[in-house]
Amino acid sequence: MIERYTLPEMGKIWQDEFKFSTWLKIEILACEARAGLGEIPKEDVEEIKSKARFDVKRILEIEEKTKHDVIAFLTNVAEYVGPASRHIHYGMTSSDILDTTLSYQMKTAGELLLKRLKELKDVLKERAIEHKETVCVGRSHGIHAEPVTMGLKFALWFEEVKRDIKRLERAVENISTGQISGAVGTFEHLSPEVEEYVCEKMGLKPEPISTQVIQRDRHAEFMNTLAVVGATLEKMAIEVRHLQRTEVLEAEEYFSKGQKGSSAMPHKRNPIVSERVTGLARILRSNSLAALENVALWHERDISHSSVERIIIPDSCIALDYMLDLMTKLIKNLIIYPENMLRNLNLTRGLIFSQTVLLKLVDKGLTREDAYKLVQSSAMKVWEDKSKNLKDELLSSEEVLKYLSREEIEEVFDYGKMLKNVEYIFNRTVFAE
Repeated sequence: MIERYTLPEMGKIWQDEFKFSTWLKIEILACEARAGLGEIPKEDVEEIKSKARFDVKRILEIEEKTKHDVIAFLTNVAEYVGPASRHIHYGMTSSDILDTTLSYQMKTAGELLLKRLKELKDVLKERAIEHKETVCVGRSHGIHAEPVTMGLKFALWFEEVKRDIKRLERAVENISTGQISGAVGTFEHLSPEVEEYVCEKMGLKPEPISTQVIQRDRHAEFMNTLAVVGATLEKMAIEVRHLQRTEVLEAEEYFSKGQKGSSAMPHKRNPIVSERVTGLARILRSNSLAALENVALWHERDISHSSVERIIIPDSCIALDYMLDLMTKLIKNLIIYPENMLRNLNLTRGLIFSQTVLLKLVDKGLTREDAYKLVQSSAMKVWEDKSKNLKDELLSSEEVLKYLSREEIEEVFDYGKMLKNVEYIFNRTVFAE
């Protein structure tokens, strides 16, 4: 059953409370580091830790006047801390806390997305094994080709999700970078040891070199990885949409009791979840393009990236979290119709065995061109006359019978032989873990 998605952990990461809490944690850690270096009294740090807090409403109120979010935050914290607040933000620039916090948010969000991806992978594995032998027709250009199994479709997606997990792990690792390096990244007023201390405590790596900001190729990689994952989900969604078409109906999204498909037509059962995933994948791609545009900034930095990131990064993380939730439930509850698969498999009346016949003729010594011409001649008769089937056409062809016996022709039309290597494919994908 498709359950309603709620905005649990992922939504909280992008709320003001989480952001300001992280800002405050970074500022306090920087003070701790400076106290460890003997630059400020330890008792002042203890006072800061005991008194420091913030009020979101008050910060926003101050920002209305200052037009600067970090200054508004620092002003509000100072209202609680008092004189010891002079140590807070010493030698730092706004981007030190903005970028380090954003990296921490993206790292945290990425770890949640990895958890979602692994859940989807497990569901795909289950469905692949369940339908390993469920025969259906393979299609190229939307036209019947040769038989596959539904399990192979699930296995294909399983393998791609495995690659997505590796991509996202790499992107999370590369975004897990912080900076506390001052106005233009030169540590003029702060020791690099402060940065090292803060980053270690935050579970981040110090940026080897920064300007006033962490370079945006890291963010672009993360955002483009989300778009690639979205493309994988869209690929799955489009296949479901095709398979659910009335003329095909080999698979169908779960349709719950009381669900309505159309305001006008009571009979409708539409692939709404797949269509929703398809639409949201477009948003992820658009946002990834905006992230690429953010890579090139003026000199040591400008803020043209800032307004963009406040929209695209939270939106993409939340959207992908939602899409993964939808797709996992969709695959888990996807209804499969094996009898319709067999019906569709036989629609072309044996034409899907044409390559097998072609190769048998080649084995008998014909050139590929002559064999192709011979098989195509029979195949075109089947296309043009719906009362015909390929096996009968071959059995009635004097030219074909010059090379193949009736027994050899009969042996061609065997789904099992065509799918003899399914187990081999599963052994190097689904069963390889």
